[in-house]
Amino acid sequence: MSARQADWEDYVRTGRPRIFGVLNVTPDSFSDGGEHATVEAAVAHAHALIADGADWIDVGGESTAPGRAPLTPEAEQERIITVIRELAAAGVRLSVDTYHAATARAAVEAGALIVNDVYGSDPDMPAVLRETEAEYILMHSFGAPTTPHDYGNVVAEVAEELHRRVGALDAAGVDASRIVVDPGLGFSKQPAENWALINDLDTLGVETGCRVLVGASRKRFVKALVGEDRHALDIATAVIGLTAADRGVWAVRVHDVQAMHAAFATRSEVGRWSGVNAVAGPMRGASVTALTRGGVPA
Repeated sequence: MSARQADWEDYVRTGRPRIFGVLNVTPDSFSDGGEHATVEAAVAHAHALIADGADWIDVGGESTAPGRAPLTPEAEQERIITVIRELAAAGVRLSVDTYHAATARAAVEAGALIVNDVYGSDPDMPAVLRETEAEYILMHSFGAPTTPHDYGNVVAEVAEELHRRVGALDAAGVDASRIVVDPGLGFSKQPAENWALINDLDTLGVETGCRVLVGASRKRFVKALVGEDRHALDIATAVIGLTAADRGVWAVRVHDVQAMHAAFATRSEVGRWSGVNAVAGPMRGASVTALTRGGVPA
């Protein structure tokens, strides 16, 4: 059984979204820059994320935070290809976070199974996907995260643009079954527009006919709500992940895998007890009666 088949069967069995653990092999990530910049640190962190419950590791070598200078494909590959090769050899399921077709090809040859592309701007990318048969995460964006864009109906417009781009890829020989769409939270979107997209994620799957991945982890619009504290950000991210699960998404991309995995496990357990009256009726009735009169059960 292939790694993709095994992952799909686990997805069907568990009924929860896939968890992509973020692995930034970069000194300047907006969230954890420098923490995993060496091969040894990156590989160790990936295995820790797997132990915490990650289904996939998303390996990136370039920060897309505002103001960061772009990397050349050569410099990007120098950071990540050895990491990908080592993790793939250990059986880890990998996606590569890149918008360079040359890096995507090198990463797939090293063992990555999915290309996670935040811009979709490289004209050579369809050929790489066609020739390697890698799966593809197509993110909605209009350039850098801070590139301004005015929306009328953000959900309808994002769905329409993703549908158009899926169609173009299909025409280029990349079957839609291999494409995952991502609404691009935080990219050219105001906080209210991000929240609107989260609330209506199921529309993206219906309109595009593709699986949906959502990445909200530690982004600026979440910070605007809960502040800069990493623990608070990861709690908020887990709540977004639960909302996304209720909207039928295929995957979530997070930094704190342990929190997300625990949230999904709790959601599953609560659902397992749906309709089960775990406390005897008379006892429950006595408790309610006591509370309403301000006392305690006899």
